[in-house]
Amino acid sequence: MTLDTLGEFIAALDAAGDLVRVREPVRAKLELAEISDRVMKQPGGGKALLFENVILDDGSRSAYPVAINLFGSMRRMAMSLGVDELDEHGARITKLLDLKVPEGMLGKLSMLPRLLEIAKFPPRMKSGTPPCQDIVWRGDDVDLTKIPIITCWPDDGGPYVTLPMVISKDPKRGIRNVGMYRVQVLSKNTVAMHWQRHKVGAAHWREMAERGEKMPVVIAVGADPASVYSASAPLPPTVDEFIFAGFLRKAPVHLAKAVTCDLEVPAEAEFVIEGYIDPAEPLVTEGPFGDHTGFYSEADLYPLVHVTAVTMRKNPVYVTTIVGRPPMEDFYLGHATERIFLPLLKLTVPEIVDYHMPAEGIFHNLVFVSIKKEYPGQAFKVMNAMWGAGLMSLAKMLVVVDDWVNVRNPQEAWWVALNNIDPERDARFSMGPVDVLDHSSRAFTYGSKIGFDGTKKFPEEGFTRNWPPLIEMDADTRARVDAMWPRLGLGR
Repeated sequence: MTLDTLGEFIAALDAAGDLVRVREPVRAKLELAEISDRVMKQPGGGKALLFENVILDDGSRSAYPVAINLFGSMRRMAMSLGVDELDEHGARITKLLDLKVPEGMLGKLSMLPRLLEIAKFPPRMKSGTPPCQDIVWRGDDVDLTKIPIITCWPDDGGPYVTLPMVISKDPKRGIRNVGMYRVQVLSKNTVAMHWQRHKVGAAHWREMAERGEKMPVVIAVGADPASVYSASAPLPPTVDEFIFAGFLRKAPVHLAKAVTCDLEVPAEAEFVIEGYIDPAEPLVTEGPFGDHTGFYSEADLYPLVHVTAVTMRKNPVYVTTIVGRPPMEDFYLGHATERIFLPLLKLTVPEIVDYHMPAEGIFHNLVFVSIKKEYPGQAFKVMNAMWGAGLMSLAKMLVVVDDWVNVRNPQEAWWVALNNIDPERDARFSMGPVDVLDHSSRAFTYGSKIGFDGTKKFPEEGFTRNWPPLIEMDADTRARVDAMWPRLGLGR
């Protein structure tokens, strides 16, 4: 089923028994985050939450409910993208990448369905007044304090929009970018845009600043789930996130013109905050903020956005998330990226069988990789290739193991790697870029990383002893015990 709106997604979760409606009055400042954090720490990620009675910072009741943890389980993440298993999208990408032209007319005709599928992806413009502009605030009517934008942690610099689709456009090539960057509310009509220097939106801003031109920017909150997810995906700068969302949805995303700037917005968005950045103005202090590392990131200087309009649906739902000590909702968004983008990683590093970023590694701190090892030194070759692949360049620790190891089970991956590693022989250090939020690095965004070769060693790698066989029960005994197990009363 294609989910076209946030409301449809919430209804589907409700029907599946995966949503809890919270009717108790809950403050947008801290209380909502504390409740959500406790739920996210429950086994499997807990339930999705819809807070129906949210209290604003001035003590009044919000006109809008707040949804959170909508993507916070394996089941809900898959449901949001219209599949039973996230690897289904990876398999679709693998099929699309295999576009070798076959021999003969019949072979060529067999490719048409795949090529026609690609043609369905580009977004479509919606005519008339889109649902996201049912209500429009302009001028003095703009008041972000009326929206239940939450304050997550006690030492945060203020309320933050935490699950946005931030839309900008490359001034040279006209290519749209949709990113997910935190946005701090500074006043009724200004926000601070947290554009880290390696993000595409920040590159657009630098180009506009060099021209001395004001930069239009739009912050959309809540839309079809595939578009929300796509804003978080590490796509190349030349790939439009709404095209990718169309691929995931198997149907185009519908867009509409913003009311005060020349940008397109999701026609079904719940809220849209439109504005501009003036490069002639000084940067403003943004932060501190309790981040996905589990620690506060320090305050720093970022661009100021002047809000020119706020538009919304009738009866909108404000969707948000919180980040902090793992595991949290962002782990499941990151896990979707891990599964969906595996085929693209295999394009450049074909020996990779699988990889996994456990929640405790907060994405960039720890990556397990399994490979089909065929020659000495291959694990180190894979490390170097991965450190040169997009945002994988930020990976602080890579652990490479053999193909039979289930890297999605960190206990198994560590068990094998720790058995197989000689620390001096099998560790490699490298210098390079690190995550902006890494407080341990020796300099801002620059530091060291380490790779461990946890694979079986070849003689050429300096191992001359016998490599021990793995302990496994024989197949006949396993089959006999399987047959008697139900009679033993020992549980599953």
